[in-house]
Amino acid sequence: MSKTEKTIVFDDYQVLQNLFGNNDNNLKIIEKKNGIKIIARGNSIKISGEQSEVEQTENIIKKLSEITQNKTITEREVKYAVELLKRDEGIDLTDLYSDVLQVSYRGKKISIKTLGQKLYIEAIKKSDIVFAIGPAGTGKTYLAMVMAVKYLLNKVVNRIILTRPAIEAGEKLGFLPGDMQDKVDPYLRPLYDALYDILGPEKVAQYLEKDIIEVAPLAYMRGRTLDDSFVILDEAQNTTPEQMKMFLTRIGFNSQAVITGDITQVDLPGNKNSGLNQVREILQGIKGIDFVYLSKEDVVRHELVKKIIQAYERHEDRS
Repeated sequence: MSKTEKTIVFDDYQVLQNLFGNNDNNLKIIEKKNGIKIIARGNSIKISGEQSEVEQTENIIKKLSEITQNKTITEREVKYAVELLKRDEGIDLTDLYSDVLQVSYRGKKISIKTLGQKLYIEAIKKSDIVFAIGPAGTGKTYLAMVMAVKYLLNKVVNRIILTRPAIEAGEKLGFLPGDMQDKVDPYLRPLYDALYDILGPEKVAQYLEKDIIEVAPLAYMRGRTLDDSFVILDEAQNTTPEQMKMFLTRIGFNSQAVITGDITQVDLPGNKNSGLNQVREILQGIKGIDFVYLSKEDVVRHELVKKIIQAYERHEDRS
């Protein structure tokens, strides 16, 4: 492979400062991810390395400079942007980062972080039933919750209904004290956590009291018709085929349903077939139903999570 060099000159000092980051840390991230050398001098940077990597890096830096005209960019955003552009060099980062889905009660702007997440949100906007399948840390549940809150606040729906199958993940929890709600709350805790992060504890408590938001185990859905609601079924890999059919046939008029799960983490006892796994074959191709597959490239947790997923994939392939 031939070696080459490229020099990029910046006219706007603010763009340069926002792009480089503290102690040029953003440039160091790009160097590491692309396997090239970047030297910053004054208002210019020189990129050197293999020709294909240099050209790719030039594109990444130019795209990043477009979004740093009006904002500083964090090291995490740089990592996401580099991974996005390596997968699709034509993607418009300004469009991606300007699409604020919701502002949390603390004033935090919640936006899309990956290309997979963008496809996920677009699917929710255009389809009444969306299945989001992918590993932990890809934002499946959280983004569904954000869209549910958005639809509620914009009066597109009147209620949010959040449900999960009450399945133990490996360990036996034993006999839990309290009434029925106390017994199932530990299974539903992650749904409450996401709600608190978006709306704040006080607003969540108000909505729960008025039954505008309902958090309940999947068994509570039987026999109901869910109209004017944004319904989220989380951890759907732990539904049986019968439970999945029951849930999907609850969806009523003016309702939206998002079903999330990770088919590599099924906790059903006795090697039972997962309803989420089966439904992919049954409902594929039906208009109004969309399947979105997120991957390890869409993980937005600690960067070690992605490496953990990769390590498990390699181990399973060997097994």
